[in-house]
Amino acid sequence: MLRITNLKIPVTEKLTDETLKSAVEHSLKCTGAKNIKIIRQAVDAREKTRGSYVLTLDFDVENEKKYLKRKNISSPKHDTYTLPVPQDKNIRPIIAGFGPAGMFCGLALAEMGLNPIILERGKKVKDRVRDIEKFQTTRVLDPNSNVQFGEGGAGTFSDGKLTTGINDIRCHYILKRFAEFGAPENILYLAKPHIGTDNLVNVVKNIRERIISLGGKVLFEHTLTNIDVKKRTVTAKSGEKTLTLPYTDLVLAIGHSSRDTFEMLYNKGFKMEQKPFSVGVRIEHKQETINRAQYGDFAEYLPAADYKLFTHLENGRGVYTFCMCPGGHVMAATSEENGVVTNGMSYFARDGENANAALLVGVDPSDLDGSHPLAGVQLQRELEHKAFEAGGKNYSAPAQKVGDMLNDRPSTEFGSVSPTYRPSVTPSDMRRVFPDYIYQSLKSGILAFDKKIDGFADDNAVVTAVESRSSSPVRIVRDKENMESIVYPHIYPCGEGCGYAGGIMSAAADGLKIAEQIAKKNSSV
Repeated sequence: MLRITNLKIPVTEKLTDETLKSAVEHSLKCTGAKNIKIIRQAVDAREKTRGSYVLTLDFDVENEKKYLKRKNISSPKHDTYTLPVPQDKNIRPIIAGFGPAGMFCGLALAEMGLNPIILERGKKVKDRVRDIEKFQTTRVLDPNSNVQFGEGGAGTFSDGKLTTGINDIRCHYILKRFAEFGAPENILYLAKPHIGTDNLVNVVKNIRERIISLGGKVLFEHTLTNIDVKKRTVTAKSGEKTLTLPYTDLVLAIGHSSRDTFEMLYNKGFKMEQKPFSVGVRIEHKQETINRAQYGDFAEYLPAADYKLFTHLENGRGVYTFCMCPGGHVMAATSEENGVVTNGMSYFARDGENANAALLVGVDPSDLDGSHPLAGVQLQRELEHKAFEAGGKNYSAPAQKVGDMLNDRPSTEFGSVSPTYRPSVTPSDMRRVFPDYIYQSLKSGILAFDKKIDGFADDNAVVTAVESRSSSPVRIVRDKENMESIVYPHIYPCGEGCGYAGGIMSAAADGLKIAEQIAKKNSSV
């Protein structure tokens, strides 16, 4: 088998078996190419009057050695990742949290035969969907079952992006497992893979059922409330009942919104520290505006366009976009009463009228009031409460036309871009929500990004506040080598909430690393 890279096919052509065969044979000036498989698929949209798919393909052809001298032809190398095999299986690790980190850690431990117990404060994904819909229609919030908490974590109600900046052998393994549990097969080769919320709800359920079938347990509506490090037990609360369990190893995959858990861990003496994070808004445009800006004349041939932008401002701050959701919706994502939080989501088809993305300003520990490790959490809460008040104190979100924001005037109505946040939005002024250094940075960022994407600063685009949960403002310090807490052995801070990941893929990879460490330790007994 051979691999060809950087093979370009016009986006006006459908990628059928015959199209791929013809392209390979034309490039190699050969006949008889067969067993063609797409390894990677991207889009080159730099020339707005013409666009190309950029492909990496594996294929078979006679006289392979004849073609290996060419620069873009090679023999494919397949790096494989396999789970370790622990020697001692008389242990039962406990995992707190069932987001991507806890889920993949639990899956790996279950497949190693270690029968993990997973504590999740929220509900099963099916029940969680109902609770989110109830909040959007009745404004009645369940603090433990919402966009942040429940089976699959915050990523379940997002675009399901599987792009990542980490270079890790575990990444392709994670993609394969997602596909195995019901994600679309194209995530295995698309340069920018995504699952979509509609698929994720089934994928996370299937992973949970796999863990249980192997002897693991997933205890929903069980919130971690105490750790006794001397007795090596954990206590979880479920309604009025409490459950105390012994642990041999404890994984803290608690997510970035478990603020009560952060406080409990701080009071227990865990080493914690402030870390940089970001806050801002969700910005919405017509999806056709983004398509036209990104794809030009060939927009009709391609799926909904995305973008990823960054700028370094003269004031020294970074502004960037995050979790861009083509054809998506802005979600009500608070997990605490009297706060408003936004997030973005898309279905797999990405066929909504609007595009949305987090527009974020970097916050450094030096910006915070004091040195307490949870000072960043306090800033988040303050902004969320201000957004709650600006929205009308009923979970409506404050929103503003970009044209009004750039001219420092409150919005009173909206134009061609209709806000998608539910339950509703209130025309407002972002100066009611943000301190001046964030407000001015957001304005400067919008103008800078308009130079990169035509129409980004369109008067009718809409910003909705507040996007405050893009990353954790705290890190629970762990040993770099064995990944245990530097204060308490056998306890593993894990994933995005503890400050060691930044998205579904990196969180899942971190969960796998923790599982490997637990297996490694129990192989040396």
